[in-house]
Amino acid sequence: MAATHLHIPPNPKTQTSHQNPPFWFSPKTGIYTSKFPSLHLPVDPNLDAVSALFSHKHHGDAALIDSLTGFSISHTELQIMVQSIAAGIYHVLGVRQGDVVSLVLPNSVYFPMIFLSLISLGAIVTTMNPSSSLGEIKKQVSECSVGLAFTSTENVEKLSSLGVSVITVPESYDFDSIRIENPKFYAIMKETFGFVPPKPLIKQDDVAAIMYSSGTTGASKGVLLTHRNLIASMELFVRFEASQYEYPGSSNVYLAALPLCHIYGLSLFVMGLLSLGSTIVVMRRFDASDVVNVIERFKITHFPVVPPMLMVLTKKAKGVCGEVFKSLKQVSSGAAPLSRKFIEDFLQTLPHVDLIQGYGMTESTAVGTRGFNLEKLSRYSSVGLLAPNMQAKVVDWSSGSFLPPGNRGELWIQGPGVMKGYLNNPKATQMSIVEDSWLRTGDIAYFDEDGYLFIVDRIKEIIKYKGFQVKEQQFLFQSTLN
Repeated sequence: MAATHLHIPPNPKTQTSHQNPPFWFSPKTGIYTSKFPSLHLPVDPNLDAVSALFSHKHHGDAALIDSLTGFSISHTELQIMVQSIAAGIYHVLGVRQGDVVSLVLPNSVYFPMIFLSLISLGAIVTTMNPSSSLGEIKKQVSECSVGLAFTSTENVEKLSSLGVSVITVPESYDFDSIRIENPKFYAIMKETFGFVPPKPLIKQDDVAAIMYSSGTTGASKGVLLTHRNLIASMELFVRFEASQYEYPGSSNVYLAALPLCHIYGLSLFVMGLLSLGSTIVVMRRFDASDVVNVIERFKITHFPVVPPMLMVLTKKAKGVCGEVFKSLKQVSSGAAPLSRKFIEDFLQTLPHVDLIQGYGMTESTAVGTRGFNLEKLSRYSSVGLLAPNMQAKVVDWSSGSFLPPGNRGELWIQGPGVMKGYLNNPKATQMSIVEDSWLRTGDIAYFDEDGYLFIVDRIKEIIKYKGFQVKEQQFLFQSTLN
């Protein structure tokens, strides 16, 4: 018997005042369309995500900086290193197209290099939180048929006990030390330096990554993301947003304190921002006591966060001179809606900093909406407007009818970021991707009269929809602080 769920009535303050429907909503189909013009995404069916990334050339400026040591690598060096590591992984480790390799790593300058090297070979990467339990690691290793893992020292024993070949990734960037302490990793990095690996035929629809997603109910599931999905995320989530500002993306300095193993961090710091030529300062983990020093030292301009990190930043900002944060232009928040109190507290503390919220899911490769707080139209509590090439529906879960602006229902989204499906789980895929291509998000939402999306709540129970029992999916970036 299905659990009942109370119908949430529309908020009368958000009822649309349009006599005629706006151009971005169709009463006939119930489809909301992005207010932005569609972008032309690459059509070459044999384009892989790494080739797409490096088709955007940047020279000289630092691409990745380690916040602790100051070690840096330029955009030019990054492409050479990715090719060299790929050659090492191919020749030394024997990794081939279609092999599944796990990254069980904390944040590191090495993380993007290894990830990009692997998927450039046509290998499939599945990421794991380095704080995962043995049981969690065992489940993912088994389901994904992982034979090789790149990991940090603390997880070598766990992975080895599961029969997985392990490459230990050092914390050091001193190559003499690496040669002695991590000879396997040194061989991959240095013995094939300057080599160009064989280039397999990789199709946009080939799987590039398996990212795990788990709702508050139901077991975690492997989300199959293709090269097409990663390219869409790079173009629609990152490059498009940067194009909306007067200053070039290559002048931005981002602080990467979000875990790179989750889709929020991965889509930003491992893929999208590198295509912009931005500089990314990598913190090994979010350290509340050090974040102010890092922002000041590296003149951070952009800081993507989740709500708990925003709380810490606001608190820290109250205790230091305002000059410390003078470089900071924007803070963007994802993973969960910000409360009005958080927003007001932040804006009072750092009034010169642009605060935006965005929305996406692991299952949509982080593509959904982007928020733009223009001077004359600030909606800080909204998660923004639909990204280009994206469509949405708001569905009454009791009747299945599609709802107009100002009415709350379950949010469905459609677009090039939507996953291929769940790993070895056709039933879950069929329950999540409905009517051929619409992703059910499990989020209660509404669009206002100007097309801004507001996330109200989660569907917290198993509900009955058109005769089927449906469990909620994951909200974006669960456990992003772990």
